[in-house]
Amino acid sequence: MATDKEIVGSVKEQLAKLFEESLRAAFPDIEDVHPMIAICNDSRHGDYQCNNAMSLWNKIKGQGTQFRGPQPVGKAIIDNLPASEMIERCSTAGPGFINVVLKKQWIAKSIERMLIDGIETWAPKLPVKRTVVDFSSPNIAKEMHVGHLRSTIIGDTLARMLEFSNVEVLRRNHVGDWGTQFGMLIEYLFDKIPNWEAASAQAIGDLQAFYKASKQRFDNDPDFKERAQKAVVSLQGGEEKYRKAWTQICEVSREEFQRVYQRLGVHLEEKKLEGEKLLPCDQEVTGSSRGNSLLLKCKGESFYNPYIPKALDLLNNKGLIQESEGARVIFIEGKKIPLIVVKRDGGFNYASTDLTALWYRLNEEKADWMIYVTDVGQREHFEMVFAAAKLAGWLPQNENDFPKASHVGFGLVLGDDGKRFRTRSTEVVKLVDLLDEAKSRCKLALEERGKATEWTAEELEQTAEAVGYGAVKYADLKNNRLTNYTFNFDQMLSDKGNTAVYLLYAHARICSIIRKSGRDIEELKKVGGIVLAHPDERALGLHLLQFAEIVEEACINLLPNLLCEYLYKLSEDFTKFYTNCQVVGSAEETSRLLLCEATAVVMRKCFYLLGITPVYKI
Repeated sequence: MATDKEIVGSVKEQLAKLFEESLRAAFPDIEDVHPMIAICNDSRHGDYQCNNAMSLWNKIKGQGTQFRGPQPVGKAIIDNLPASEMIERCSTAGPGFINVVLKKQWIAKSIERMLIDGIETWAPKLPVKRTVVDFSSPNIAKEMHVGHLRSTIIGDTLARMLEFSNVEVLRRNHVGDWGTQFGMLIEYLFDKIPNWEAASAQAIGDLQAFYKASKQRFDNDPDFKERAQKAVVSLQGGEEKYRKAWTQICEVSREEFQRVYQRLGVHLEEKKLEGEKLLPCDQEVTGSSRGNSLLLKCKGESFYNPYIPKALDLLNNKGLIQESEGARVIFIEGKKIPLIVVKRDGGFNYASTDLTALWYRLNEEKADWMIYVTDVGQREHFEMVFAAAKLAGWLPQNENDFPKASHVGFGLVLGDDGKRFRTRSTEVVKLVDLLDEAKSRCKLALEERGKATEWTAEELEQTAEAVGYGAVKYADLKNNRLTNYTFNFDQMLSDKGNTAVYLLYAHARICSIIRKSGRDIEELKKVGGIVLAHPDERALGLHLLQFAEIVEEACINLLPNLLCEYLYKLSEDFTKFYTNCQVVGSAEETSRLLLCEATAVVMRKCFYLLGITPVYKI
């Protein structure tokens, strides 16, 4: 078997190359014809389709062509296909659809090569080199809520899929660590803890309660309000005392954020602005100990503050910034209200920071694609920011050209009452509590099944964590991100249906089959081969091969749910194969064990891309 680890691309991509040659040979006079390859909706007709015949016929009819309809056009495309070990046969159907059936020997060999060379050889090839994924983005002194959970989970999966596709990803946590609320918090810190510099960060206590108390004081005490407003000026002016207090408040918040990121397997590396210097601040969170961590680079709002005047000057020099009712704004065609970039009091806002961050990411970080993961409520804001960047010439006018910026919106998380998910006391649910509850429920379920006596305490903890956290993530990701979904522990922790629990158990069962065979799977990879004689073997093999194009489609359309759909269908195909094809003890044992291993490999990569830790026994 081949050991060259070159990335071969998806099946669709390989077929497109063949049909591109055919189209050039059959219709040399027609320019800009690109192969239109798709998976067949009905497997009875074929595995893939080439759908160029109808559009070609529309271009050439009435021009003295020898062809008499889309069917003959389709036949000409088939006749000019170069020889290939991929294709078993082609046929035309309907108005010229070309149905393609792949050779099962080629499918088998492709899977064998993946088992030897690694699944990275199936990585898609994307037309982008460096991407910024801006996600999570909680606000200092405020509790992370389920909206931040959605942003973190969706953003992480997008980043992982892009990284798998050999894109350099800059993970950015745009923390809200700058703004007028800090004057209020700093003055309250001075009042509540006179020796605040010597006190530990824990002296502040519950930061959410601290924030509420300071806000109440701000609203009801005019003298305090005036001091708070002056404190903002002192902070933004760089006075050391105020910068130190600001830093302490930010650090308390970061400790709270890290408790969530730790459970989700997040590593945080942050560059923070201090005075006029950028200081690296490496804060390592151990998180998951099973390789399920990610690197999250954080540039909060404060990082971009020194760059705002320069960015606004660039926009002003283009004639885009105008005075309006005391503020400085950019008027966007089709929008009823302008984009305010400098407030009436001369202060900066989200728009000025976001425009500056966009400029920085384009010019300093040289990103091809900037992806912003926030709730759908911020869609119009980002539409206006991107429109302003296009007016300035920072971004191209064509949405499909690079560099480009995309807003990845997501819906609400609802409770069983159909309203925004909250606790009974109407407070926002703490993410740490939510994740711990999922783990506890999983641990209890495992104990009820007698696993506490079969496994070590460490195995019980690790499995409960993997399944509990994975269930929360998958319940979110399997939905189209634009829709709302209902948070329900019983549904997401069920071992039946489209849940992480079902999928993790399916993976564990595959591992159990391989273990029970007593065969050395690594040795089988070297000496054995795959034969797809049974229809269910072939169907499973074909679905495995479609992994790369599903990842590609999920990346391009920024839809993680496509990967979830693929994974669930893969588990169903495996169940059908295992039901109808005996593995251990059969004459085809070697081939079928390799097919089991290939399924497990693809499932594990899907789990990794979704940020879920696989389990190997259950």
